[in-house]
Amino acid sequence: MTALYIRELRLAVRIGGGAMMGVLFYLIVVTIFPFAIGPDLNLLSRLGPAILWIGALLATLLGLDRLFEADRDDGALDLMVASGRSLELLVVVKVAAHWTATGLPLVIAAPFLSLLLAMPADVTLATVATLLVGTPALTLLGAIGAGLTVSLRRGGLLLPILVLPFAVPVLIFGVAAATAVAYDPAAFRMPFLLTVALTLTAAAISPIATAAALRNGLD
Repeated sequence: MTALYIRELRLAVRIGGGAMMGVLFYLIVVTIFPFAIGPDLNLLSRLGPAILWIGALLATLLGLDRLFEADRDDGALDLMVASGRSLELLVVVKVAAHWTATGLPLVIAAPFLSLLLAMPADVTLATVATLLVGTPALTLLGAIGAGLTVSLRRGGLLLPILVLPFAVPVLIFGVAAATAVAYDPAAFRMPFLLTVALTLTAAAISPIATAAALRNGLD
């Protein structure tokens, strides 16, 4: 499992730029909003958590099609399915490596990008915390969509359409928790715990659903 994790990290960095491409796309999305909204710092500060979350969501969707694509092209996915090992466990390792290479850099970049939005320090810390617990849910949900579309020639176009409706609750509670800090710090707890609950639910469902989708797609 450790060897597979390291292999997936190397592939994620080599194919499509990995973390760098996701962070650059994140930067582009976040910097577009001030140009569209204008120089109102108070408005940007209020919208900051939502902007960072939307950018993270779009950047996550950008790289999901590469989750199983390389393994499908070189035949490694067929070997994984036919190996007799737990495909669900292999999915967990691949998702963990994918999030480490693409989701974690977004979380690390969020405090620096918050400076462009004039966000207060407490709101920035709350936003980073919600991204840290929420972006794994986006990757786990995206793994299900990637498994469903792995056998399709242009599955990358269909993947965001499949994943986005299920990612909306994570976005809602993540933004609600980060925004609540500016008005009532005590209100941060409930939406934050709901975000954690969504991630744990996705962690329980995603490996089983993704493994079933991969088996059906390769039959």
